[in-house]
Amino acid sequence: MDHKQMTKKIRLENKFIGMDYPCFIIAEAGVNHNGNVKIAKKLIDEAKKAGADAIKFQTFRTEDLVTRNTRMARYQKKNLGTQENSQFEMLKRLELSHENFMDLKDHCRKRRTIFLSTAHSENEIDFLDTIVGAHKIASGDLTNIPFLQKIAKTLKPMILSTGMGTMKEIREAIDSIKQAGNDKIAVLHCTTNYPCPLNEVNLRAMLSIQEETGLIVGYSDHTEGINTSVLAAAMGAKIIEKHFTLDKGMRGPDHKASIETEELARMVIAIRETEMILGNGIKTPTRSEKVISAAARKSVIAKVNIPKGKMITAKMLIIKRPGTGIRPGKIHEVIGKIARRNIIADNLIKWNQIR
Repeated sequence: MDHKQMTKKIRLENKFIGMDYPCFIIAEAGVNHNGNVKIAKKLIDEAKKAGADAIKFQTFRTEDLVTRNTRMARYQKKNLGTQENSQFEMLKRLELSHENFMDLKDHCRKRRTIFLSTAHSENEIDFLDTIVGAHKIASGDLTNIPFLQKIAKTLKPMILSTGMGTMKEIREAIDSIKQAGNDKIAVLHCTTNYPCPLNEVNLRAMLSIQEETGLIVGYSDHTEGINTSVLAAAMGAKIIEKHFTLDKGMRGPDHKASIETEELARMVIAIRETEMILGNGIKTPTRSEKVISAAARKSVIAKVNIPKGKMITAKMLIIKRPGTGIRPGKIHEVIGKIARRNIIADNLIKWNQIR
C-alpha cells in the first residue's frame, strides 16, 4: 500500500499515536490485581513511575464471559499450579466492579496517566465508554463482528489485538469497523500464548499487517523479558503493550508471563533510546559532526612553495587535513590557475590567493 495513504495518527486523550510520534507504551495490568483495588492502584503508581504512557485493565462480569463449565487454558492451569478446570471459578475471583473501575480511573487522573480497560462482553462497552479515551479489543474478539461494530459506533479510537488471527480475519474485522463508521484504528500483532516462545513471535508479521491494512501497527508482547518489545519498536511498532505485575510470584493466571516494575522501567528506557537511535531518517550532518568535519575532512594544500605569478600544476598540490579549505573535488579548478601571491608549502590554498 502507498505509504501516503497510510493512517498517520490517532489521538488518545492528550497524546497522539502514529508515524511521527513516540511509541505509545501500555502497561497491561489485566487481572494482575487479583481482584484487589489496592493492588490495582499500586500497579497504576508503579506503571507511572516506570514511564508507561497508559495502564490497561480488563472489565468483565464472569457470567457474561464464560460458561460455568469452560475449562481453563493450558497456560492458565500451568501458571496457577492448580488442578482446577473451571475458567468461571478462576475469573470470578478476579472481577472488579464498575465502582472499582471508576475509582481506578480517578486514580489514573490524579497520577496523570491514561486509563484503559478491555471490555470482554457487550454489556461492558457502554460503561467503559464513559471512562476510556480509546477501546482496546482483546484477540479473542477479533472475529466477534457484532461486538466490534458496537464498539466502533462509539467513534473512539480502537486498538485491535490479532492473536490467533489470519490476515483474512484481520481484514474482515477492520472492514466491519469501518462499515460502522470508525476509521480510528490501530492493529497489534500478537501471539496468544503465555509466555510466548521466541519461535512463535514472527515480528515480521507486524510489518505485513501494516502493508496490508495501511493502519498504525504495534505489538502486544507475551514473551519473557523485554527484548522483543524493544525490537518491535525498532521495527516500527507505534504501540507496545506488555503484561505487568508487582510480583511474578503472585498467584494468578498472568503473573508468570509478566514483567515487574524494574523491567518495565528498563523497557521504557530502552524503547526511548531506540527511538533516539533511529532518528528521523534524514541523512544530514549532525551538529557535532559539523564541528568534527573541520578536523576530519581534507582540503587542497600547497605541497611546495608556490611563488607569486606561477601557474599551479598538479605536482604542486596535495590533499590533506584540515577540511577548512578548498574541497578535494575542486582541485581541478585550482590546477592551471596563477598564484596572486606567494603560497607557503603545507598551507591551505584559498580562492583569494589564485586567479
